Order: sequence, then C-alpha cells, then structure tokens
Amino acid sequence: MTVIEKLTQEFSLKPWQVENTVKLIDEDNTIPFIARYRKEMTGSLDDQILRELYDRLNYLRNMDETREKIKAAIAEQDALTEELEAAIDAALTLTELDDLYRPYKKKRKTRASVAKEKGLAPLAELIYAQEPDCPDIEEEAKKYINEELGVGSAEDAINGAKDIIAELISDDADIRKRMRFVCMAHGSLVVKGEGEDLGVYDMYADYTEPLSKIPSHRILAVNRGEKEKFLKVSVDFDKDKAMFIISKNHIKEGSIATEYVRQAAEDAYSRLIFPSIEREMRNELTDKASDSAIKVFSTNLRQLLMQPPVKNSVTIGLDPGYRTGCKVAVVDGTGKVLDTSVIYPAPPHSKLEEAKKIITNLVKKHKVRTFAIGNGTASHETEVFAADVIKELNDGISYMVVSEAGASVYSASKLAAEEFPEYDVSLRSAVSIARRMQDPLAELVKIDPKAIGVGQYQHDMPQNALAGALDGVVEDCVNSVGVDLNTASVQLLSRVAGISSAVAKNIVAFREENGAFTESGQLKKVSKLGPKAFEQCAGFLRILDGKNVLDNTAVHPESYKAASALLKLCGYSDEDVKKGNVSELHTRVEEKGEDNVAEELGIGIPTLKDIISELQKPGRDPRDELPPPLLRHDVMSIEDLKRGMELTGTVRNVIDFGAFIDIGVHQDGLVHISQITNKFIKHPSEVLKVGDIVTVWVLDTDVAKNRISLTMRKEKLNNEKK
Repeated sequence: MTVIEKLTQEFSLKPWQVENTVKLIDEDNTIPFIARYRKEMTGSLDDQILRELYDRLNYLRNMDETREKIKAAIAEQDALTEELEAAIDAALTLTELDDLYRPYKKKRKTRASVAKEKGLAPLAELIYAQEPDCPDIEEEAKKYINEELGVGSAEDAINGAKDIIAELISDDADIRKRMRFVCMAHGSLVVKGEGEDLGVYDMYADYTEPLSKIPSHRILAVNRGEKEKFLKVSVDFDKDKAMFIISKNHIKEGSIATEYVRQAAEDAYSRLIFPSIEREMRNELTDKASDSAIKVFSTNLRQLLMQPPVKNSVTIGLDPGYRTGCKVAVVDGTGKVLDTSVIYPAPPHSKLEEAKKIITNLVKKHKVRTFAIGNGTASHETEVFAADVIKELNDGISYMVVSEAGASVYSASKLAAEEFPEYDVSLRSAVSIARRMQDPLAELVKIDPKAIGVGQYQHDMPQNALAGALDGVVEDCVNSVGVDLNTASVQLLSRVAGISSAVAKNIVAFREENGAFTESGQLKKVSKLGPKAFEQCAGFLRILDGKNVLDNTAVHPESYKAASALLKLCGYSDEDVKKGNVSELHTRVEEKGEDNVAEELGIGIPTLKDIISELQKPGRDPRDELPPPLLRHDVMSIEDLKRGMELTGTVRNVIDFGAFIDIGVHQDGLVHISQITNKFIKHPSEVLKVGDIVTVWVLDTDVAKNRISLTMRKEKLNNEKK
C-alpha cells in the first residue's frame, strides 16, 4: 500500500483530496494557506485535519525510508529472503520494523555473542532442534570443553548454548508483537510509594490499574512521581501467559533437549523479553498520554487565543504585589501606554487612601473604562481594592481578573526590553496584563505557548512535539483572525503564513522608513519577501483605509479580479463595500445561481462563498461573533461561598478530569467531569472550552486547602436536598 493509499484509508478521505494535499505540502505551501485558499483542491479540509495529515505523512515517509535502510542492511548480510522482505514491507509501525531487524542488527557484546565466540553455536543448534532421537546433551557438551576459550565444564558449555537459544527466542519478531498485544490487554501498572510522606502522590502509595484502562492524566502523574523519587512503578504480567506464547513457537515436546530449551525460554523472557516489553509498554502509555495532553493543551490554547477582545477601551493594568507594591499601567484602546504608577493597597504597606487617590486621578485623566487585574500574588487584595474604587466612582467601570501565566517570562525578555526600554520589568508586566484583556491574541503571541498555563503536565511531555503543536495552533489562530499590516508587532507578523522572523523585521523596518502601507502590492518591495512568501502571506494581512478595499479583507490578491467582477455582476462597486451596502450580495448570487456565477468568474464554489462573506463584512474579526468576556463589578472571597450558591464564571482551563472555573474569588473552582453534565462524556472538552461563560453551583469548599468544588448539574443538588 502506498503512502497516499494509507493516508486515504486512515483519514477516510477521497484519493484526490490526499493527492492534492500532499502535492501542495511538497510545493512548500503553508497549512493556513492551503486551508484557506486551496479549498477546491483539498475538499475544504480544515487546518487541524491538514496538520494531522502533514504529521502522519512525515511519519509514513520516515517509515518507508527506514524500511529501505533495513532491507539494504540485511541484504548486505545475504540474509534478505522473500518472506522477510514481505514482512518488512507489511510492517505498520517503527517498532515492528525494529523487531524484524533485531536479529540482524549489530549488537554490543552479549552473553550469546560471547558463547558464539567460544564455539558453542553448534551445540545450541543441536539442543534447539529438539529432535526425538537427540543424543545425550551432557555427553555432547563435553566435546566443547576448552579451557583456553573459557569453557571449563559441560555445564559451562550447556549454559553458553542456552544463552544463544535465549537470544534467538528474544529476537523472534512474532513473539514480541504478540507479547505486546497480550500484555497491553491483560497487564497492570503497579505503583508503590517510596517513603512515608508522599505529599500529592499519597493516593498512589499502593496502587494497581489495568494498562488498558489507565487514563492519560494518571500516567503522567505517576511518571512525575517516579521522576521525583516518590513512587516506584512497574508492569505486572502473568508469566504463564507469556510462557504459553513462547512455547507455541519454540518448544517441542518429546525430546531430551526440550527441558534445556524451556530453561532458555524462561531466561529469555525474564532477562531479555519482559524488561524490553515493560519499557515499551511504559513508553507507549507515556506517548499516548502525551499525545492526549498535547491535544488538550492545543485545544485550550486555541480557545484562549480566540477569546473576544475588549476593543477600544482605555484600560488600567494592575500587576499585584505585597512588599514591592502593585504596578499600574494605563493603556489606550490600541494598547499604547499612556501612564504608569505604583500603589501600595495591600499589606505590609496598606496605603489605601493614597492608592485610591492615584487610581481615581488616572481614571479621570485618561477616561478609563476597564481594569485588568493579574491573578498572581496579592491578587485578591488588589481585586477588593479595585472593586471598592469602582463602586465609589459609580461610572459604569468594570474589571476582569486576567491570568498572569507567562507575563513574568515576557516582561523579563529581550523582546519586552526592546519594546519598553524606559520601564522596569514589573511595569512591563502591568502593560502586558492590560493588553491581554484588550487583545489576547496580539499579546500572547509574544510568549512561549508552553508558559501560558492552559495545559496539564506540560513539563513532562516531549518538548519538541509540544512546541510544534502549540506553534501550529498560534499560527492558525493568527491567520484566521488576520493581522493589521500597519500596526502589527514583529512577533505577530512572524506568525503570519510565509513570514519568517527576519522578514517580519524587514516589514516593520520598511513601514518605519516609508510610512504606512497603502496597498498589498508594496509588500513585494520588502527585502527578502519573494513571490512565494507574498503568495502565502498576502491574504492574511489587512490594510485599513488603503487604496483597495479588498486589502482590508481575507480575499487573496490572486482573487481580486474575480471579486471585482462579482461586484460588477451583482450591480455593486468598491464604494458600496466600504460603506457596507452589499448585504444583498449573497441573495443576488443565489438568484443567478452559484454554479453559474462561479463558472463565469472562473473560481470554485468554496472560493466564491469566501469572497461573498468577506465583501459583506470587510475587516471582520471572527472573534467578535463569540460571546463577550465576563466583566465584573464586585468581588467575593472563598469564605462568602455557601453550598448551593449559584454563580456565573469563566472556564480557565479544561483538563482530562474536569475544568477550572473563575467564579470571581481568588481561587478557581473545579468542576469534576462527573459534575459537568448528566450525560456520559469521555472528556470535558466535549462540553466545555476555555473562555466559555457558564452557570455553576457550589458543591463544597475547603478554606484551609483553598479548594472549591463546583457542579453544573443543578438537579444533583436538588436530589441531595430531597
């Protein structure tokens, strides 16, 4: 089966979709470009499917490359039979290929290789044959005694022969494949505590769970406990089942040699096969758990980045602190810094009146409409202070508590120093907090996605795989929203399809030297931005109030001619688009027939629909169609919460076993997966996503441990009351 055929089967796609997608990938087109502007070729596959297909394509090609290398290596040893070649061609995973290559791989010094050097291979062959008329083994073994070679007795010779047989059995690819399957189906993960105080790993002090059922988050938790030396982890598997599998392939009854082979088989299993299988089982579980966790992290990150911005609102950013005070930054609706200060509303200083005076003056001076408060140290005290100030002002001002995750990483970075050389680290953090509320996407692209804090066990996953997946999410989000060519930072521009960091810097330099871009064609004058890069990036960049209204849409320059022809065909002009007077465009196209219009314009139906959508809403932001973020006016503490209390909150993080909800107190509450809905769900992400505004009820609070349990199932509380 070819790579194309495998991908077609695995993704349940049509052959032409896969062929065209692979061709586009091989022509160095970016995933966002393919997803948006080559829908006719791919059958409108979205960016997530395209990335999965891209990853699988690379895996299968790597498999084929490895397959050929293995066949060549075995052929060099004159050992490549038709049967072996067919088995190699049929292997579905790199592990299966490794199993088939194992007998021919150059090994480091082993007990079997030492025995062979002592000339014991013929004795091993005699024993392994297990013929009914096999001669006396001990008598045969005496023939191999050789003091110079280190064979001092018949027992030494037999033991050496058994080592050779043990390795032969261990190298059996079929045995290993079957053993893996049976072990995963019937084996268990056994966890024991190391020491008395296990802390957060207390539940794993004496824990066993079937390999086939253990959930991803538990695997990652156990791995971390083992790494931190709190836990000892092993795989338990029924040895009798293993020996039955080996016996079927390698042990023949009715020979005096049979018992020796059985002993060799037991040694092979205990010393060679099971330790290897145990490692593989642990690795497989970890890989699956990591893949699952990366998907959860990616989903959460996508939802966080695509949260609706709080547009055109002058905002005060507050970075709370105790001893060093609360850093204050005022930014205008575009994120430009207007003012900064430091206040001390929290202990040990508690200069409340002075802090109120400073904030009140800043609010009045700059016409502030919103407060963004970081959720770190002293956040609760700062929130109480801000709520009191807002009450006293009584001017319709609202606030939001913003996650600080990664803010300190950004504020101490070289990038932040270049952007705000006049401010110290903490003031930069206050600016970042304000901007996160105003436009999460534009601000969070400046931070390593792993530091944003919407995952679980991110430090325990393969970092390259995690970084690659999260970078893909950021790229997809940036390109789906679009980027203002005349205001975007280097970091935002470098996330646009086809634009590298170097080219992004050149775009900003060109903008600073020549003034604002007035048409997309000027991009071709930017140093190192060639025709291919222009093709990939042009559709994702926006020019507000430019010469061509299409430059403020996601219509690609290659389709400008078709877009203009469409307007003319339906009786509209560019001026109508600017004024928003083309709301009937879709209706007029339907009257003429989509197929007829598409054929006349020389474009496909998907492209026609995209052009219509863009012309009807030029400069549109897909995030504006989502529910706005929850802004608050008052504050509560965990002590105020009572069982059964109804609250409105924002989903902050979705993980395997539930979701954390910001309900307006300093500590997020947990809705366990069992409390999300009365229907069975495999994962919380089936119902919830980061940024959702939800209604919850308090189940329980533990003030000492700062824990809040919530439910989204009101009937559960009502039933318990009855």
